[in-house]
Amino acid sequence: MDPLFKRILILGVPLLLRKLLRGKNIFKKLGLTLLVVIAGMWLYSNHISPALKDIVVATPGAAPVVQSVPSDIAGLYETQTSGVMVVAIGEITRILADDEKGSRHQRFIMKTQDSVSVLIAHNIDLAPRVPLSVGDEVSLYGQYEWNHKGGVIHWTHHDPKNNHEEGWVEHQGKRYE
Repeated sequence: MDPLFKRILILGVPLLLRKLLRGKNIFKKLGLTLLVVIAGMWLYSNHISPALKDIVVATPGAAPVVQSVPSDIAGLYETQTSGVMVVAIGEITRILADDEKGSRHQRFIMKTQDSVSVLIAHNIDLAPRVPLSVGDEVSLYGQYEWNHKGGVIHWTHHDPKNNHEEGWVEHQGKRYE
């Protein structure tokens, strides 16, 4: 959250509430209006604005396409945020052994465009394996989970139960989902 906006909230809301509770009618209307504006700004900055990162383009008679607008992985890492669906573009820096416990996952490290190294866990029981090499560029859509090492992106595949937003990995013009 923007430091100036945070300061306005911390200093302004108690003052507005005091004016609302004991003030004249004009102060009640002004205070209520400002409170609604502040709530709207908070809602926009924390919920609506991040949702605009993926822009859906629809052409009549064609399936909608999600344009890959990279998400702010560095910002998510700094704020220790988890559970956010993100678009990430970056270079493969390391390929790890598959995780064979439970659902099998192809694992690799990707350095994003904003210079954060993240682990990608791509479920190969639900989606095809991506033929990767170190140095390849990949774009993907999945769920970011924070950790001290840079984070993990998973759910880069379809959901057979339709309970979760579906992700994908794109490599050399082919989408793996």
